[in-house]
Amino acid sequence: MKLIRVLTGTGIIVGAVSACTRASSSVDDHTAHMSAADVAAPSASGGSGQGTAGLPASNSAAAARVKDSPRHAEWVKIAWEPGSNDSLMAWVVYPSTSRAKSPVVVVVHEIFGLSTWVRSVADQAAADGFIAIAPDLVSRVRGGPSTDELSGDSARKIIQGVSSTERNKGIIAVARYAMSQPSAAQKYGVIGYCWGGSTVFMHAVNGGAPGFSGGVAFYGLPYMTGGAQGGPPATPNADSLAKIKVPVMLLNGSKDARIASAMPALDSVMKALGKKYSAQNYEGAVHGFLRAQNDPKATRDEAEEAANLAATKDAWPRTVAFLKANLK
Repeated sequence: MKLIRVLTGTGIIVGAVSACTRASSSVDDHTAHMSAADVAAPSASGGSGQGTAGLPASNSAAAARVKDSPRHAEWVKIAWEPGSNDSLMAWVVYPSTSRAKSPVVVVVHEIFGLSTWVRSVADQAAADGFIAIAPDLVSRVRGGPSTDELSGDSARKIIQGVSSTERNKGIIAVARYAMSQPSAAQKYGVIGYCWGGSTVFMHAVNGGAPGFSGGVAFYGLPYMTGGAQGGPPATPNADSLAKIKVPVMLLNGSKDARIASAMPALDSVMKALGKKYSAQNYEGAVHGFLRAQNDPKATRDEAEEAANLAATKDAWPRTVAFLKANLK
């Protein structure tokens, strides 16, 4: 049995259940450049190992990482808005620390929904000293909050029904919930992957809730114009980006040519606007490199696998350093 806490307008109810783009619109733009290894949903059993210590688990090691984690984690149901009868499901992991107050990190899933792999990323964020919470932002369009993991294909079919407004409401809801915990500091950051990476930019443009202090987008772009196949690179919307008030970082694999081609223009606009922005484009790594790492591909590509792992070994410590610097 898994404990679930339900946050309502009047308090918290504890119960038990069985354990059971373009960035603006199109999910397909996020999948066209993804390899089979990137797209594959986590297996039910995962790998026998837990991956590399100090890094998020790879896809194959995620289930073991979540299962064997020494940290306290639980499912929670949280109202989309104060007083709302509609709720979303989230997975929250608490750090083992003597620190009186820990900042919050919201982990935003890919187009595959709240997967075991995303929960394992939350576990690593907690290992690095944050209260980590990963919302299932497809809770409404799937019919309500659930601990059942959707297949990648099922999540991809329904995620287009999640509007930008709903994404922001969901992130704000879980950030406020996590910051309401007695052990939480009143600051939060957001990290996201693919669809979630674009959502990080979207949340930064929206402004977030009080306490929002920075975002890390893994292979996801803000709203762009143009960028059709065979045409010029996509162009960032300066009016939209001008609304960003917090530091933002973008991390990408160079084999995602769509994002890589847009990065120089994005860098130029962010610098012209005077934003605190940095980016890394990892040579030879794929879209989804943090999930793929050096998991063997069906058709082996040892150079690519090595590049993905090398990117992960740089990107994750860079992410943790960014969060610690901006959420202190």
